Amino acid sequence: MVRIGSTGAVPVSRMQPVPAAGNGSSAQFGRLNRVVGTMNNSTTEQAYSPEDTAAGRRTDRPKTYTIGDLAREFGVTLRTLRFYEDRGLLSPRREGTARIYDARDRSRLAVILKGKQLGFTLTEIRAMVAEERGSEMPAANLKLSLAQVDDQIAHLEQQKVEIEQALAELKAHRASLVAA
Repeated sequence: MVRIGSTGAVPVSRMQPVPAAGNGSSAQFGRLNRVVGTMNNSTTEQAYSPEDTAAGRRTDRPKTYTIGDLAREFGVTLRTLRFYEDRGLLSPRREGTARIYDARDRSRLAVILKGKQLGFTLTEIRAMVAEERGSEMPAANLKLSLAQVDDQIAHLEQQKVEIEQALAELKAHRASLVAA
């Protein structure tokens, strides 16, 4: 069997198997499941073996990721990635029904998740990454002003006080239940 890409044929026997997600009991050719090329040369990742690289065949294509690749790498669900796309935070390329993410989408996802970790809402994160969309380089981190940082610190400190109060109340209630 031969897989045809925009640079020619790649024998399937030369492709490396990638373990399937899940229990790991079966191996599949994960790269075969990716789109390897279209007639207009908007190629995603081409499956090359070490022999292809040694033979000087082209391997400098931009790295692309499937929705499953990013979900596994960042520990999020497929639904989360689709949700971010629906909200305009990510914009993968479509090839048929497949979502194809590039390095910029990957970087943007890292920024989104960092914003969520710091307690910002998606609306706030969208505003922070909106400036980056027009630039050539993906954002390495959130674009935060001093006022935004101060507001978020105050917000998180207030949440901490409320959580500590709730914990103290629950611990007192637990102690009364244990004593009874």
